[in-house]
Amino acid sequence: MKRLLFILVFVSLIIKQVSSEINSQESPFGVLEFLHWDHSWSNYKYATLADLKKTISLMKEAGVDWVRFDFLWSDIEPEEGKFNFGKYDTIVKELSENNINILGVLDYSTDWASSCGRWNCPPKDNAVFLNYVKEVVKHFKDKVKYWEIWNEPDSGIYWDYQYQDGLKTYARILKEAYLVIKEIDPEAKVLNGGLSNLSSIQRLYDNGLKPYFDILNIHIFESPLNPGSDKRLLSSVKFVYKVMLRNGDEEKRIWITETGCPGINDKKVKSWWMGENPNERQQAEWLKIVFKELLKHPAVDKVFWAFFRDCNQHFKDGVDYFGLIRWDFSRKPSFFTYRQIKKKLQSKQ
Repeated sequence: MKRLLFILVFVSLIIKQVSSEINSQESPFGVLEFLHWDHSWSNYKYATLADLKKTISLMKEAGVDWVRFDFLWSDIEPEEGKFNFGKYDTIVKELSENNINILGVLDYSTDWASSCGRWNCPPKDNAVFLNYVKEVVKHFKDKVKYWEIWNEPDSGIYWDYQYQDGLKTYARILKEAYLVIKEIDPEAKVLNGGLSNLSSIQRLYDNGLKPYFDILNIHIFESPLNPGSDKRLLSSVKFVYKVMLRNGDEEKRIWITETGCPGINDKKVKSWWMGENPNERQQAEWLKIVFKELLKHPAVDKVFWAFFRDCNQHFKDGVDYFGLIRWDFSRKPSFFTYRQIKKKLQSKQ
């Protein structure tokens, strides 16, 4: 009898764990966070394991189920053919142990392989980039099932202006990376690099990329201080879906892997690119609107708030204050709002 009871308890625990994993994968609640930033140029945002653990613990408390971060080529292959996965092994392990799913971004150019010697230029040899993609996906295929190829390839900031060609060069990289990833892990899902401009979506299709991404990935930003910003959120998604429909791609899902705004009470901080910085209370109210409006559309699967934790003088304007928590790990009002809307959605399921 005791043995039977033990077996039943054990089975129920397994079922509960599997159910939890399924629910977390289906959850729309994500964040962008630079968990890999242990560099001088980021003011050593995650210089210690303790800081990494603290942030991930707060993510769990907030109800975050997905995190998006870069698997930087320059970190992983600082010299050609010499791969170092140590830092990323630690990050992936900590997230996996907390049942937080990963969207890994494969980017940017490492200096020795860049067309211009800088991080934001395309690789001078696609084959070298694809080898990095192959090694990363092979190494993490048991833990990471979602991969994004580059970030904002339609932006001159992240894909240098001199190489902007209507996504033609990027198209070749995405096609080849898609095939490499699927060969290594057929179960993996591939996302196009999150697009900064909705007009770029048609260019994906014009360049023959329809078969080479599984999920359409876009970035949508509005300022809560601008009139009609709430209505433009859903309008943007409707526009995206119309483009997909026009190209016979309406079965795909949409992930919004960046959306957000600053939350800063110091009026002396330089404005972000969309104008005056919202304060912390306004940021929290906007977060509520963002998730409500974007998730209204049935094609939207995930929404990733950018960022989870504030930065320290990296962007040198309001963008440093996009976080749900401050640099010192204290919780902003938006942290509690995020947790509240997550719980509210769960109670309806």
